[in-house]
Amino acid sequence: MIAIRGGGSFVSDYLTSFTLQAGGGTQTNLEYRNICGSRLPFYVNEFWTARQRQASSIHEISYRACFKAQLPRFFIDLLTLPGDRVYDPFSGRGTTIVEAARLGRTVIANDVNPLSEILSVPRLEVPAQEDIRQRLAQLDFKPDQKADLDLSMFYHPDTEAEIVSLRNYLQQRKAVGVEDSLDRWLRMVATNRLTGHSCGFFSVYTLPPNQAVLPESQKKINQKRNQSPEHRDVKKIIERKTVSLLKNLQPFEIANLQKAAKTAIFLEHDAGATPEIESGSVNLTVTSPPFLDIVQYSNDNWLRCWFNGLDSKAIEKRITMVKTAEAWSEAMGRVFLELYRLTAHGGWVAFEVGEVRNGKIRLEEFVIPLGLKAGFSCAGVLINSQLFTKTANIWGVNNNRRGTNTNRIVLFHKAS
Repeated sequence: MIAIRGGGSFVSDYLTSFTLQAGGGTQTNLEYRNICGSRLPFYVNEFWTARQRQASSIHEISYRACFKAQLPRFFIDLLTLPGDRVYDPFSGRGTTIVEAARLGRTVIANDVNPLSEILSVPRLEVPAQEDIRQRLAQLDFKPDQKADLDLSMFYHPDTEAEIVSLRNYLQQRKAVGVEDSLDRWLRMVATNRLTGHSCGFFSVYTLPPNQAVLPESQKKINQKRNQSPEHRDVKKIIERKTVSLLKNLQPFEIANLQKAAKTAIFLEHDAGATPEIESGSVNLTVTSPPFLDIVQYSNDNWLRCWFNGLDSKAIEKRITMVKTAEAWSEAMGRVFLELYRLTAHGGWVAFEVGEVRNGKIRLEEFVIPLGLKAGFSCAGVLINSQLFTKTANIWGVNNNRRGTNTNRIVLFHKAS
């Protein structure tokens, strides 16, 4: 795929003619809808699928409400060149910036949630497997360690002692200023392995793996399944997950990631105010913002925050959690003004919006006016629909209904 530098008309021609080659895919279905006095194109197709381009193993980190790496890669390949700067103002687990760095771009990430940086930075630094193995062997876990809250519904006492020992080690290293890339990798992997549904996690069986249920809910799961926590070897699980994350990274990809780590910028601001980012310095933004009040941060991340010494309630207060699309639009309006400031002339914003309230609220209807008011032009809306059919109603396609699975992305352009 060749990066497009010519503007919206070139993108339109490309998307209109796009045909997924793998598996004899369909051509793009193009329809128009009048929004804000403009006739805007809606492109529907399988623009990316797992068959077309398998995601790198480095992305295999569980996180609530994250998109697959194929989404940012599509826009990174299409709209940027190596060395360009890619940004995500709602970075989450870091999918956009990790994929951009892997592809040789420079990166900026922002998220009010400090867990985002914890899960992202180590995957840019990419330690050697043998170095992780040696660091794990050096750790002295104390068998009598207990958490300062009741975790007995999740962990065997021996597992809990290992987790608490690791937590104490990481806190002490950070407190005295000697935390290094190996420590950050251990923290990232352990944070990701705290709870899940298989022996690859520290906990007894629980779902989902991208968040921790509350203790009372876990007790009910244990009772229903007639289960009790068994010992899980924390060091072995971290080592196995390390191997899994690095399994298909090529040497040039590791070099790209490590190069990006040296210049990467990580911020924890409101996305509407990021003064550290120079005006006109970002070539492409690919992001997915919080959707109204769908995700309850504190309930999802209380255990991850505990492990990392963070206050989940305080973090939740900083996250955009609103009940109405109107209030959401007010917050996103400030974000778009900031995105326009920092976007380079000729640059792009790919803004992924979800289908919320069972499809009754279509956030693209709110996003498009915000982008236009900020100064962008709208190149259209892409709907990536797996198992796409010509008879689908593209304006009302719903996720996971009638065999479909969609992403909806509003694409904006800043004139050269």
